[in-house]
Amino acid sequence: MCGRLSLFAPEADLTERFDAVPTRPIRPRYNVAPGQDHPVVRNDAPDEMHFPTWGFVPHWADEFGGGHINARAETLAEKPTFRDAYRERRCLVLADGFYDWKKTATGKQPYRMTRADGKPFAMAGLWEPWQNGEQKTSFTVVTTEPNDLVGEIHHRMPVILAEDEESRWLHDDEEEFESVLDTFPGNEMRAYPVSKRVNSPKNDSPELVAEVMAEEDAQTGLGDFS
Repeated sequence: MCGRLSLFAPEADLTERFDAVPTRPIRPRYNVAPGQDHPVVRNDAPDEMHFPTWGFVPHWADEFGGGHINARAETLAEKPTFRDAYRERRCLVLADGFYDWKKTATGKQPYRMTRADGKPFAMAGLWEPWQNGEQKTSFTVVTTEPNDLVGEIHHRMPVILAEDEESRWLHDDEEEFESVLDTFPGNEMRAYPVSKRVNSPKNDSPELVAEVMAEEDAQTGLGDFS
């Protein structure tokens, strides 16, 4: 799964990295939640960053809201909700980290996961236009089986694209996608516990990405031996 995102790299760095210009200013975000806008690069406008709403709302839906935040890579071509977008409306979801929650004896501990080098990356996504008196756009993050690192935290993870896979995801034929929708290597990632303040979408500050002692370790005294 992928339940929250962060993206606070400077706009100039993102423009250079993804060779795309934002359609509006990008502000640092430390806790992007479903239902909020977020920058993506769409296959129909690869030189621009657009800001759809996170939560895929099919174009036939009566209302805009409560969309699918994730879509399983294994069934994209089969699910009526996603199959047209899979063929025609793919995007890069930009991030420098994502959050998920690990079940522990003391509750759910949030973890932030990043590339080991801390650089921004692109996740495979799908986007969808919606019109019912007004025009809106939404997106979802494609997920797959986790690597060993993420698997200790959750049973799914986003499809993180290698740089040479980003253009292929946007522009290749559907038959070529299977090799792109794979699991990113765990030895190229980092995962660490963060404050439970990330649980609330109202909180969005640099402190949320700081590493903390996992509550489970604190209560068992394991921190004394670190």
